Amino acid sequence: MRQKKAGGNPAIKKNRLHLTKKNFLKSWQLYVFLLPALTYFIIFHYIPMYGVQIAFKDFYATEGILGSPWAGFDHFTRFFDSYYFWRLLKNTLIINLYQLLLFPLPIIFALMLNELRNGPFKKWSQTLTYAPHFISVVVVVGMLVAFLDPITGLLNHVIMALGGESVPFLTDPDWFRHIYVWSGEWQSLGWGTIIYLAALAGVNPELHEAAKVDGATRLQRIMNINIPSILPTIVVLFILNIGKFMSIGFEKVLLMQNTLNSETSDIIQTFVYQTGLLEGQYSFAAAIGLFDSVINIILLVTINQIARKTSENSLW
Repeated sequence: MRQKKAGGNPAIKKNRLHLTKKNFLKSWQLYVFLLPALTYFIIFHYIPMYGVQIAFKDFYATEGILGSPWAGFDHFTRFFDSYYFWRLLKNTLIINLYQLLLFPLPIIFALMLNELRNGPFKKWSQTLTYAPHFISVVVVVGMLVAFLDPITGLLNHVIMALGGESVPFLTDPDWFRHIYVWSGEWQSLGWGTIIYLAALAGVNPELHEAAKVDGATRLQRIMNINIPSILPTIVVLFILNIGKFMSIGFEKVLLMQNTLNSETSDIIQTFVYQTGLLEGQYSFAAAIGLFDSVINIILLVTINQIARKTSENSLW
């Protein structure tokens, strides 16, 4: 009996295989639609992971990945012992925490848009807030330079007209984080509400009708019907945001960065760009990037486990 249980019943295995094949043939169109996405991720995300090993090697392009000598954790130790490690880590964490604090804004904005009853005004508001998402990062930074320039900037003209002094927003380290985060929020706010609006569209109208009959106010209906209904969506998007917590797009930071604000604008991603692409220290840059990715994975798994135990909503 033990041997039979350990080896498994051949008839059951054959039946399962037949059932799997039958289900595959029944829904083969769906798998065909899934194939391009799977191909993309395999080619551009999984196969390149083979090159991660250069983080543990002294990589030389002439010798290739396999021919380069192993260095162990030397590049990680070099990064952790460097004088700029804590500044890079601190700036990266502060900017990401700052952005995370603004996570509720798209939710609040979606709830506000959902309550609008004026159709044309609602559509106009949606279009106006979605539009910045389609502006390139280069154009956004150009707009910031035009508006915040200490001499020709519109904002400084207003400040001086009110009796104040010109403020060097783009070269003051204390202003960099605020400008970076809030300009990014302005650009992504409308686009970030789309998923929440879609979730709100699925709320059963009968719940609101019953609440009205019971005398519930609009705020009470929002708090007790709308928010609980979209809570699974909120949890999933929050977990996804945590999964990229250590990752800041370096393009915008690089465009806004200068020698005067580098005290707060130096982050891990810009350092990887500088050491890897500009200085050619590929192994060192790969080690820093791998450290960044490992932190993201740990945070993603941890928050997902916490969410699954507390709210029963998670990615897996």
